[in-house]
Amino acid sequence: MSQELPATRNSPGVSRRVLILVLRVAFVAAIVGAGWLVYRELPPTSSDVRSQNARTTNLEIVLHQTDDDSGAPLNVTVNLFPVDIVAAHHEFLSEPRPGKRLEDFLKERMKGRSPVSTQLDKQGHGSVVLASGSWWLLAKLPGDEVLEWRLPVTVTGAKQVIELTSHNAYTRSRTF
Repeated sequence: MSQELPATRNSPGVSRRVLILVLRVAFVAAIVGAGWLVYRELPPTSSDVRSQNARTTNLEIVLHQTDDDSGAPLNVTVNLFPVDIVAAHHEFLSEPRPGKRLEDFLKERMKGRSPVSTQLDKQGHGSVVLASGSWWLLAKLPGDEVLEWRLPVTVTGAKQVIELTSHNAYTRSRTF
């Protein structure tokens, strides 16, 4: 007389089928997740740039001079960058990047956005149109006392005003 084994050993069990199903779902989720990570790192297309430009802000820049400097003629260029240009420059110099120029590295970090410049008028006013988002403002007021600004700016809304004062200056130095 031969003894028969229970049916559970010859056929796959319920737990094994559930485990296989869970592994299949995890595999599909991993493939979709990897594809999404690659998709997010792709450079912007022309339609992405157009839709980003549709959300623009008129940024007014106002320089408030001290009473000592109020008679001095202004010659201030204000540069706005989509990344912290000083930090990006330090990052480029801190890690060796054979075959990569600083300009290429900065262009890669800016992700298709371009820097914007404006010149302040004699009253210390200037205006630029920027896409919404995070920007870095860099400006330098020459003279006996040199003031330099490095300000993070979050651009939102239709109109925004940034005031440059001696209180929010990054550095203040005297020339002799």
